Amino acid sequence: MRAPNEVQPFSHRCRVYYEDTDAGGIVYYVNYLKFMERARTERLRELGYAQSTLAGEGLLFVVHSAEARYHAPARLDDELVISADVIELNRASLRFRQQVRRAADDVLLCEGQFLVACVRADNLKPRAIPDTLRHAFAGTQAPGLIAAGE
Repeated sequence: MRAPNEVQPFSHRCRVYYEDTDAGGIVYYVNYLKFMERARTERLRELGYAQSTLAGEGLLFVVHSAEARYHAPARLDDELVISADVIELNRASLRFRQQVRRAADDVLLCEGQFLVACVRADNLKPRAIPDTLRHAFAGTQAPGLIAAGE
């Protein structure tokens, strides 16, 4: 199912450090994938779920497939804004659309889509995303749950 439109966009900020760059001071291409992974992790944390807690409960999220397009380089000391928006939510997977932009001028540097699968920690077989987590990603209330303030 497509993710509902009422889900609030999410972004994570980070700084480009020397270790992120090549000899020319430009962010090495694979590091954009790391920045986007961190944004997805922070998105999960913002919803109230830590990956370490989920792993302890026998649930992992793994990247099934990744697609990235590079538009412009980030450089040493740039501040980046990385989005992590769920655009498709299925029984055992979700698809994120992500962008990396330079904070100073909002220039799009890199964009991509990532299919992330929910798997059992013990055997890495697909498993359903728990209802409470599905509803958190969808921005809807799970049946039987009361939203804060109600």
